[in-house]
Amino acid sequence: MENDVTRLAPHFIPVDGAVGFEDPPDHTRLRRSVAPAFTTRGVERLRGRAREMLDELVDGVLRDGPPADFTQRLLAPFPLAVVCELMGVPAQDRPRMHEWTNLILSSAQGAERSQRAKEEMCAYFAETMRRRRGTGGEDVIGLLSAAVAAGEITESESVGLALLIQIGGEAVTNNTGNMLFILLTRPDLMDRLRADPAGRPRAIEELLRYIPHRSAVGLSRIALEDVTVAGTRIRAGEAVYVSYLAANRDPDVFPDPERIDFGRAPNPHVAFGHGPHFCVGAMLARLESELLVDAMADRFPGLRLAVPAEDVPFRRGALIRGPESMPVTWG
Repeated sequence: MENDVTRLAPHFIPVDGAVGFEDPPDHTRLRRSVAPAFTTRGVERLRGRAREMLDELVDGVLRDGPPADFTQRLLAPFPLAVVCELMGVPAQDRPRMHEWTNLILSSAQGAERSQRAKEEMCAYFAETMRRRRGTGGEDVIGLLSAAVAAGEITESESVGLALLIQIGGEAVTNNTGNMLFILLTRPDLMDRLRADPAGRPRAIEELLRYIPHRSAVGLSRIALEDVTVAGTRIRAGEAVYVSYLAANRDPDVFPDPERIDFGRAPNPHVAFGHGPHFCVGAMLARLESELLVDAMADRFPGLRLAVPAEDVPFRRGALIRGPESMPVTWG
């Protein structure tokens, strides 16, 4: 449907036919084209390289010594490097990807500049995939190029999917920034992570549940027919927004939902969505978060904020919530 809807972004981020707005069977067909990159094998293939890239960044921070802005030195460059590795974007093009992503996800420089950044990123992927046509490869660009060549998806669909995966990959910057902010303002939680490395994956799941990811609700859904939900009449063509932020604080599912409980089990949070539109990159995001939390807990003794907590600036005018900078010290 072509209805305009209320939104926080200055423009529609997905391009026409993008996977986020499709239903099965088209949605299934599009996700299948990149599925090999996001299987357990596909993600684990990246683990060693991701750890190497993070170690290089951490070594540089430790070499320079405190204080440091962890957003600038670790939380921004690491997820960017990982998603570009997954995509098959060469190192020299990564700064452009980072700039485009920030412009697409923010209204700070206006709708026109944001829209132009989206068009520039789409043009980059279209040209890159044309060059890669027939060359194969396990990265996302290689998989999409092969799917277009096989007639499984269109070129437009491949570009739209590449765009969403690329900009979604940098959400880890904000997610882990929020995690670190909580850990540094709750030293008891950081102490628990240091003392119990085996419990860190479960702790990360609880932080994913507890921390709001977006600055607003997610994509709209459009009612295709009149329907009544919980006594509320929704008419065909109306937009519906579902808040997974509220869902993650549902006391009927999560006892004492305002408490951070690293031992919470079960923990059926919906931080990555649910159902057919469950985030395709969830496994990769978990891997990156685990590596970053390990680095914070194990390689920076006495890690603490270098400024009062209330002086840590958070991003404004952005779709995804997160600290703009994270001044820290250690030792």
